[in-house]
Amino acid sequence: MDASLAPPRDNLSGALVATLRHMIVDGTLPAGGRLNEVHLAQQLGVSRTPLREALTRLAQEGALTRLPRIGWFVRPLTIEELEQIYPIRSLLDPEALRLAGLPSPERLARLKRVNDRLAAARGTDAAIALDDEWHLLLIDACPNRVLIDLIKQFIRRTRRYEIALMREGRHVAAASAAHAEIIAALERGDLEAACARLRRNLQDGFTPIAEWLRSREQE
Repeated sequence: MDASLAPPRDNLSGALVATLRHMIVDGTLPAGGRLNEVHLAQQLGVSRTPLREALTRLAQEGALTRLPRIGWFVRPLTIEELEQIYPIRSLLDPEALRLAGLPSPERLARLKRVNDRLAAARGTDAAIALDDEWHLLLIDACPNRVLIDLIKQFIRRTRRYEIALMREGRHVAAASAAHAEIIAALERGDLEAACARLRRNLQDGFTPIAEWLRSREQE
């Protein structure tokens, strides 16, 4: 391929992360399995440098474990991990929104536009990206940037679980409807109600993801 036509490395690495994440969730890369970098690079048609970058990002998400001089291993998706990490954002995000305060009319308009795009999203990755964009935009005015960084960390940690949720259109529609209710509360000037609805929005995904995990275990 002409070097001028090759995709930027960041874009390639991001695409590889998404592909590998789906392969983990689908079981194509089985839990506990050791990844063969050479074979995986050949399978995906990429060099090992962007592949390693993608593997490193997935390790930061908690999807992989790297043992020095041995290699990369797929970490299982488990109800136990879900129970430990998933509820945390329902604690962090409402506090960030409370600290951010009522958004400006301009920010409300942007929230509506992103939510409209989420409602019309086609594809799991697009829906997850738009959902994350909406939530981060909602709390962007929070003055506590350490809190924002923590939320971003947990967004990354739960992303592979969110794939199971956002594959179904009804869950995407439910998320968009919840966002609309949060926006409506903010438009009324009711920050407390918006925080409470945001908390429920972030709790709603637990049960369907847990059910999906249980069905995987039975299979």
